[in-house]
Amino acid sequence: QVQLAESGGGLVQAGGSLRLSCVASGRFFGTYTVGWFRQTPGKERELIAAIRWNSDTTYYPNSVKGRFTIARDNARNTAYLQMNSLKPEDTAIYYCAASPLRLPVQALDTPNDYNYWGQGTQVTVSS
Repeated sequence: QVQLAESGGGLVQAGGSLRLSCVASGRFFGTYTVGWFRQTPGKERELIAAIRWNSDTTYYPNSVKGRFTIARDNARNTAYLQMNSLKPEDTAIYYCAASPLRLPVQALDTPNDYNYWGQGTQVTVSS
């Protein structure tokens, strides 16, 4: 069993940066793929970054590629999402999630692929 807790959200002006953290408890976090999702009211949860257990592979959709960077430190049971050049359309609740599935990270692109979830952290980008 893995429990996840996000932090680092807040209010930022357009063009600014935020760094989200996801701290995990549980023995096997270091062997799981970690994904960051975001969700706005009335929309489905969207994958915006994923990283393989050993950090050798990452995935980003075009909407955030070049602006967001995912990283992890397995020794600290922590994953990160560095968000730069933020836009008002990045406003959402951001969730980290973990998947034990041994598949390429780009194949783990739906919420159903992830077993463990944090409670979410709000990111608001003002124009």
